[in-house]
Amino acid sequence: MNKKTIKDIDVNGKRVLVRCDFNVPLDKETGEITNDLRIKAAIPTIQYLLDHNAKVILCSHLGKPKGEVKKSLSLKPVAEKLSEYLGFEVKLAKDIVEESAKELVANLEEGKAILLENVRFDAREEENNTEFSKELASLADIYVNDAFGTAHRAHSSTAGVAEFLPSVAGFLIEKEVQMLGDKLNNPQRPFVAILGGAKVSDKIKVIENLLTKVDTIIIGGGMTYTFLKAMGYEIGNSICELDRIDIAKETLEKAKNAGVKLVFPKDTVCADEFKNDANQKVVPSTNIPEGYQGLDIGPEAILEFTEILKNAKTVMWNGPLGVFEFENFAKGTNAIAKVLSEIDAVTVVGGGDSVSAIEKGGFSNKITHVSTGGGASLEFLEGKPLPGIECLDNK
Repeated sequence: MNKKTIKDIDVNGKRVLVRCDFNVPLDKETGEITNDLRIKAAIPTIQYLLDHNAKVILCSHLGKPKGEVKKSLSLKPVAEKLSEYLGFEVKLAKDIVEESAKELVANLEEGKAILLENVRFDAREEENNTEFSKELASLADIYVNDAFGTAHRAHSSTAGVAEFLPSVAGFLIEKEVQMLGDKLNNPQRPFVAILGGAKVSDKIKVIENLLTKVDTIIIGGGMTYTFLKAMGYEIGNSICELDRIDIAKETLEKAKNAGVKLVFPKDTVCADEFKNDANQKVVPSTNIPEGYQGLDIGPEAILEFTEILKNAKTVMWNGPLGVFEFENFAKGTNAIAKVLSEIDAVTVVGGGDSVSAIEKGGFSNKITHVSTGGGASLEFLEGKPLPGIECLDNK
């Protein structure tokens, strides 16, 4: 990575504003955090700064308050969880850049941390408002971005503030760029990508970007059927983007010209309704009967994909291979998650339901890298520059 990190800068005695991604899921009834993976992912950067006598000012968004103060989206549960992990009370400011925040910063000791309130309580955050960026910058001497999950957003706390302070990456952003960038740009071969999800339109740019890097792309999920339709097969009532058929045909041609193998599921678990307990049967993916829709990859597909993955040396997975939220149609996704945890390869899992499948199976510690960014991972894999990384100081 050609950007400076916290190791390239002296933080001793300095006020350091750290943008983290504490956008964690909360229980609707109790307001408690149901998954603290994103908080844990930020700890190495925070701990490094504390160990090097920085005065650490943490900030993040949570949910979509749309510029209004909403008690249910306060970072209070995050402050409590951070206090637990860091071993001292992390005080939560009552505001973002007003009196409470200023007072906590003024009294902040070296080797301690505070947390500002939800940055999206101020409507100016998502506008990347210059004044708000300046107000945030006035609290600190150095800016650290460690929020990979929002690095694709050009907001005040993710990019704007970098105009007014020396700005570097935290360990999490460094790791994400290393894994999603360097590891995939110079892969050990064979390099296999697994792409799932419902829509071709969501993944087409990723496919095109990967065609210059991979040896094989395994396609699963709802977008399978747009490709199969483009090849002239019967897909029954399966999800299909008719306005993307031509793009699917072009992609098939591009893959052929690039010498990249596109592998589709041989068989499909289809159902007569879009619900968990619908009547289901396994049919060849190329001949799904009328009145039925494909909702998961079939047993033959699982076997074929497993064989391909066992021979791979680098694997990148983004998106579920079936309707993962329905237990009866999550078998394909869960099976592939298990295979990834067992193979001898560099395994990178990026964003969304594929991450959920890895976590649900208890495989996180057996995967080389589980990305913390959904949309950010996707845009990075498309080859797009991310504002939250572009704004940092070059080495």
